[in-house]
Amino acid sequence: MNRDNLIDQVKDEYAKIASYESRQNFIQSTTDLTPEAYYEKLLSKAVDEINKGTFDNFNSGEEVVSAIANDKTWLSNWK
Repeated sequence: MNRDNLIDQVKDEYAKIASYESRQNFIQSTTDLTPEAYYEKLLSKAVDEINKGTFDNFNSGEEVVSAIANDKTWLSNWK
């Protein structure tokens, strides 16, 4: 799959997830990472990995997001 298309799909997937999480979490602690910030961080790492070719064998953004959700080792330097 074209990397730009894959990036667009991953962005859409994380936007949906972050939006859903925001609606579910009305109360946020000031020390906790908001859902938007967490998924923005994941998205940034995912885009870096897509650009490196890590996910070249994947067929959709949904597959990428699912793989990352199940195993953060797909992301270099994930903390």
